[in-house]
Amino acid sequence: MVGKNNVYAIVFEENRFILDVIGLIPPENIFPVRQESVFAMIGSTLGNLITIRAKQIDAAVDLEFFARFSAAITFLSGAKMRSGLHAYFGEGPYRGDLMTHRVLYNPHIHTSQMFEVLVLALQQDPSRFPTLVHCPPRVMGPHVFQASLSDQAHLKEKLFSKYPINDKTSIILVNPNASDLLPLRRWDSDKYVQLIRKILSKYPSALVCITGADGEKNKAERIREEINSEYCINIAGRTTLDELMVLYCVADILITNDSGPAHFASLTNIRTVVLFGPETPHLFEANSVKCQSVYIGLPCSPCINALNNRQTACRDNQCMKQITPEMVFDRVTHTLSL
Repeated sequence: MVGKNNVYAIVFEENRFILDVIGLIPPENIFPVRQESVFAMIGSTLGNLITIRAKQIDAAVDLEFFARFSAAITFLSGAKMRSGLHAYFGEGPYRGDLMTHRVLYNPHIHTSQMFEVLVLALQQDPSRFPTLVHCPPRVMGPHVFQASLSDQAHLKEKLFSKYPINDKTSIILVNPNASDLLPLRRWDSDKYVQLIRKILSKYPSALVCITGADGEKNKAERIREEINSEYCINIAGRTTLDELMVLYCVADILITNDSGPAHFASLTNIRTVVLFGPETPHLFEANSVKCQSVYIGLPCSPCINALNNRQTACRDNQCMKQITPEMVFDRVTHTLSL
């Protein structure tokens, strides 16, 4: 076995926190790439590569789909064995012959399985690729993060001290925003308003909290104003990423677009309802038995995938527009009853 002390990760600085939360890799073995400017990115990447090469790492695994930047870092790491995706005759972008173990991307198995294949590929003879004789099973991940009672109490005091809740109050989180990088994943704000009204009608003593990043708080506030209930509050921009993980331990359910929070939440014990449209839950649903997906499955969906570099000609996301508040509400009530 390699042992966690001999495992290293190079990640964008904004993504580092999730590795710290999981706690499987020692903090000193995580090499963050800064993103505040081009010069910061280049400088931190070169500094990390110097450190990595000095450690004489034996093997490197590129967990990006077809990014050329990560392929170059994998090659420059100095590792003798390098595993990563290779297009062969497929539609994926050409990344050169930088990998010693060139794995064919399989769009019919879950992404977590594909990542495991990239690791297992290091045990295979490179001359046999792209043939692999074993597909690992999809494993529902353990809920590895549990906030302490003191952290939960502190967060409740910070966020909820002014609101009418007690220990029996159900806390329902609604994350109405998907990344600007993929706006086609967004569900219309008016539908979130209809959904929240249905939830408050069904669960009048529940507290609905609208979450989001600091840049999303104005949109969240417009939704709150439309609801106009003391049992619906806007907490967008009021939590750090670490506090967000604590919030998932406090709340009963999270309703969200297909986005990062759905996967962060899967590390905790919270139930989730996730809306999929231009991408498919068959590949990207969180590995949690407490995750429920809402997906129409139109003939044109999914239109965004690893092979087309997440590009699409679609300008009318019917895959999201045809998801009704009633569909999501039914899934929420079912999930809360489990």
